[in-house]
Amino acid sequence: MPNHKIDLGNLSIKIIFLLQTTVGILGNFYLLILHLVYYAEYTLKHTALILMHLWGANALIVLSTGVPYAMAAFGLKQFLNDFGCRLSLYIQRLGRSVSIGTTCFLSVFQAITISHRESCCKDQKAKVAKYIGFSIFLLWVLSIFIHFIFFLEIFLKRNSKNMTRKLDFEYCSYVNHFEINHSVYAALVMCPEIFFSVVIAWSSGSMTVILYRHKKRVQHIHSSQVSRRNSPESRAIQTILSLVFFFLAFYTLSSILRGYIALVHNPSWCLVMVNRLTSLCFPSFGPFVLINNYSVRPRLSLVWMRNINP
Repeated sequence: MPNHKIDLGNLSIKIIFLLQTTVGILGNFYLLILHLVYYAEYTLKHTALILMHLWGANALIVLSTGVPYAMAAFGLKQFLNDFGCRLSLYIQRLGRSVSIGTTCFLSVFQAITISHRESCCKDQKAKVAKYIGFSIFLLWVLSIFIHFIFFLEIFLKRNSKNMTRKLDFEYCSYVNHFEINHSVYAALVMCPEIFFSVVIAWSSGSMTVILYRHKKRVQHIHSSQVSRRNSPESRAIQTILSLVFFFLAFYTLSSILRGYIALVHNPSWCLVMVNRLTSLCFPSFGPFVLINNYSVRPRLSLVWMRNINP
């Protein structure tokens, strides 16, 4: 009976990893194609620029995390050597940092956009928009160099007498010779992630308050129209809340699990599996939230019809 339970659990993990990976790849590349087709006809907007980098970062996470884990779940173990293992982890962490950073930029830019009529943000939208491209470029550069510190460990002395720790990811493994890197990694990566998460929550909360006040101002307009649909303000609030909840819930849980696993030398199999699944939730399913939020499909349909009917 225990063997049947283990087999059923392994089969469930295999199916979930395969579904997450497939959905993540299709969702992110589908959004990227929609973006390229639609914005090939128009000037690239600042929000779309942020989203394009977010989709790219999510795609890196899914390809470097979901694909290897799915292959390992179906029996292909230790197929990456030491260099490949470190490169895969480097891409995972790079994608995660850029994903969190671009989500923060998106949330802040939206907050400034909808509050541009307020006195405190009256002239801020144009100023912020000028630095969106540079900010994203700087985010990529900093993330590349910060995570390269971890990647450079492969070129350091292998004969170190310091305490070593073997990290096994099923699809690969490597020996960590420098435990101090965990403290450096926490300072350079975890602290900015926490800061970005706080900013996302604050800016999204501000948007919710602004939209709620606007709804109260125009409530008499909506009350005179008999409709079963929610007002645009209500739909916008629901969009913000769903996006923020989806991001913060899974990334906060993933950060907590990653931190705990890093401190525990022998974490349980169940805890490791839960951490792997939660780390893929936002990159895999987030694109479909964004498709619904930004109504890309109707716009693409108009462009497609115009192209085939000149």
